[in-house]
Amino acid sequence: RIASFAFRQGQLDAASEIVLLDVTQPYPNHNAGQLSFGPDGYLYIGFGDGGWRDDPGNHGQNPGTLLGSIIRVDVSVSTPAEPYRVPPDNPFIAQGGARPETFVYGVRNPWKFSFSPDGRLIVADVGQDKWEEVSIVKAGDNLGWKRTEGNNCFAKSGPCELKDYAPAFAQYGHDLGQSVTGGYVYTGQALNALRGQYIFADFVSGRVWSAALPSPAR
Repeated sequence: RIASFAFRQGQLDAASEIVLLDVTQPYPNHNAGQLSFGPDGYLYIGFGDGGWRDDPGNHGQNPGTLLGSIIRVDVSVSTPAEPYRVPPDNPFIAQGGARPETFVYGVRNPWKFSFSPDGRLIVADVGQDKWEEVSIVKAGDNLGWKRTEGNNCFAKSGPCELKDYAPAFAQYGHDLGQSVTGGYVYTGQALNALRGQYIFADFVSGRVWSAALPSPAR
């Protein structure tokens, strides 16, 4: 459930709840959970593929479901009758069979995402068998799950064309960790060597890394 509440006089008003979305979660894992307002003022919400292993519902490659995707909605005017609106420039708004809320799809469990200082969306997607990945995505991108895992074809799904999917700019194998926890671009002043670097970690191994962001596409 995605819901909003009013905050009045320092307290949350439980009676003010507006339910934006109720999405059925088939299994108890891959709940994603990250939501954030982007620099465009819209609300971005991540959903996992529904859980279990190998995406049994094939949600990742189905833009007609909210599972396995990151959506983008306008909550600037939110009422119980109309809790959100779909931004008119969402990439799938006119595509038959697709959910108009969808911004990107093909994710497994986008547990954490954030925006770089120049406004790009950085998604850390938890892998399954071999690879953890971090990608910069734009409207309409397909990150590949379960056709790909990181910058590799997912063996259980057979051959694939990697060029069809948004690439990861950082990936690591399960010898180093097993559940990527996305982070943020460091913009502070205390650690000059890390300024402008993307800082992220692994939930299982506890390792913390930094990675340089690729240059914006021209």
